[in-house]
Order: sequence, then C-alpha cells, then structure tokens
Amino acid sequence: MTGISVQGAGEACAVPSAPATGSAADTPARTWQGPSAPERLAILRRARSIAIVGASTNPARASYFVSTYLLSSSPYEVYFVNPRATEVLGHPAYASLADLPVVPDVVDVFRKDADLPGVAQEAVDVGAKALWLQLGSWNEEAAAIAEAGGLDVVMDRCVKIEHARFHGGLHLAGFDTGEISSRKQRVSGRR
Repeated sequence: MTGISVQGAGEACAVPSAPATGSAADTPARTWQGPSAPERLAILRRARSIAIVGASTNPARASYFVSTYLLSSSPYEVYFVNPRATEVLGHPAYASLADLPVVPDVVDVFRKDADLPGVAQEAVDVGAKALWLQLGSWNEEAAAIAEAGGLDVVMDRCVKIEHARFHGGLHLAGFDTGEISSRKQRVSGRR
C-alpha cells in the first residue's frame, strides 16, 4: 500500500467484533488462502449484483457506508438483506437471500462470526457466485461451505475499498491515492 493513504478506511468497512479474550494461542491459525488481487478484480468485474447481508439503516455502521458507496460509485445492482428493516437507503430490504428478486452474484456479509457459516450455506443454496466477508471477518468454516458449493470466497477485505482501489477511485471515497494521472477514471471495465 505504498503511496496510498487510507486512514480510517478499515474502520469504515470493519465489522464490529466481540472483545478479544484469552491469548493468541487460543486464536486458530489462518490456513485458508484467499484470492490474489487479480482474482478479486475478476470477481468484481464478473459481478452484476451485490446483496449486502446485515445491511443497516444506521449511518454509523460499516454496512451503511459501503452501501452508499456501492449505490453512488459502482455499476452494481445492490440489494439489502435485513429481516428487521423494510427499507435501506430508499431501497427495499429483504428478510433473507432467498427472498431477493434476483440471484446475487456477490453476497457481501456484515454479520457476527457465529452467523457466517449459516450465511455461507444460504449463499450456496440460492446459487450466488461469491461470498465476500468484510474487514475483520474471517471464518474458515464459512469459506469451506462456500467453496464446496462452488462459490469464490474473499475474507477480511472491504468490497468498497477493493472496488475503489481497482478502479482508481479511492479519492472518490474520501481517500487520497497519492497518484497523479491524466487517465480518465473508469467506474467499470464492463460497460
């Protein structure tokens, strides 16, 4: 990340977690290997729709911040999953992935760790193409479920940061890339 200033970016996209307990020896080792940057870019380029599971109506929540970015600065159809809301950012909210009017290409998850395997199974069941777990979310059981169901998996990465980084738009999200270029910004390489 040399030359890129993204102060605060992690906080904006991170999923709140429970306070740490025990020692580092209590934390399971990370053995799963995620996709490379070109593979993550390919996932985003193939996608046409993103479902945000755990979408919030609270502007202080990471899912709200990511949702506003995706609606304003990306080409994706964005769908919101929150069983306790009827609307998020002026769009309908659905109780589950199965209730969506489309099969989402990417399921972007803002849920606590214990919920991730269930969300992964739901993503497999509806036929999604990718499971994306936000910054701070790492669950190898969920990754195994999704991969066994044929989904691409990304963990501990913010879809907003990745989209903006790949499309030269971190500055659009309030971050200075530190890069000067005469190239015209492309929001999407697909259209």
